[in-house]
Amino acid sequence: MYMYSNMKKVFVTGAAGFIGSNLVERLLFHGLDVVGFDNLSTGQERFLDASEKSPKFVFIEGDVLNKDALISAMMGCDAVFHLAANADVRFGLNNTSRDLEQNTIATHNVLEAMNANNIKLLVFSSTGSVYGESTIIPTPENAPFPIQTSLYAASKLACEGLIQAYCEGFGIEGYIFRFVSIVGERYTHGHIFDFYKQLINNPSKLTVLGDGTQQKSYLYVGDCINAIDHVLSMRTARSSKHNVAIYNLGADTYIRVNDSIKTICNTLGVNPIITYTGGSKGWIGDNPFIFLDTTKIKNIGWKCEHTIEQGIVKTLNWLQNNLWIYDKRT
Repeated sequence: MYMYSNMKKVFVTGAAGFIGSNLVERLLFHGLDVVGFDNLSTGQERFLDASEKSPKFVFIEGDVLNKDALISAMMGCDAVFHLAANADVRFGLNNTSRDLEQNTIATHNVLEAMNANNIKLLVFSSTGSVYGESTIIPTPENAPFPIQTSLYAASKLACEGLIQAYCEGFGIEGYIFRFVSIVGERYTHGHIFDFYKQLINNPSKLTVLGDGTQQKSYLYVGDCINAIDHVLSMRTARSSKHNVAIYNLGADTYIRVNDSIKTICNTLGVNPIITYTGGSKGWIGDNPFIFLDTTKIKNIGWKCEHTIEQGIVKTLNWLQNNLWIYDKRT
């Protein structure tokens, strides 16, 4: 076990969320004092049960849209892990201000609170969706950005721009991780969650958005945390020219939605009649082919240890043992 260089007390937004709660446990494992911050709108305090047993963990229920609360809660911290966000890409057009507020404005508040507390290290969870419908597959970090097709991706790209400007202007050390969809324990939204919910209600029928040919890459949450862990343990990630390092995080391959369905159905032992809604996209803004080039992070020693299929099975196993999450999400 090692200690992150120059870190003693860290602040985690979205601490009660899927990825955030897993990250909190890792940070505590490293002996750090951790302040978790979450408004519990989608996060579950139950995800923090193990962490709350540690004397090094403090949970604060608060909203990232409240800048004064952020400034107060961050006091004494020397690093920020900013994971709080609206992650429901599919419903962005139903409330066009949500992504702007919960992603972009919230990130501005986090940056301002960092400045108020003189915090000089930021880790940010971005998304591979910022690449839109890229013509370069697999897509590297320096790929040109095409037209943005979702408000979620547009808001995350705006966050990245703000972070880069603050890091350059105020000397903050920044790490931006562009994730594919993450799966695993405490997963609370996405295609596995939705498909399993349908199959619980009726194992003989399954409705699929799109035509099932969409090609997606997924990453197991343990591999995601390991990647962040690996980069921060090295702290050699920044380029010589700028204060921000950007890393793609994803599996070594991709899977068609239809093949993902096969894995889900085989795991559950069901054989439903599948109905497709049609088209190569499941919804407006859906990217029919996501596969990120992870050469950059592999070159500094990280590797993905789980296949996509293994991640799907682990996710299903967790959902089967935690059916309460469906009551919380409806």
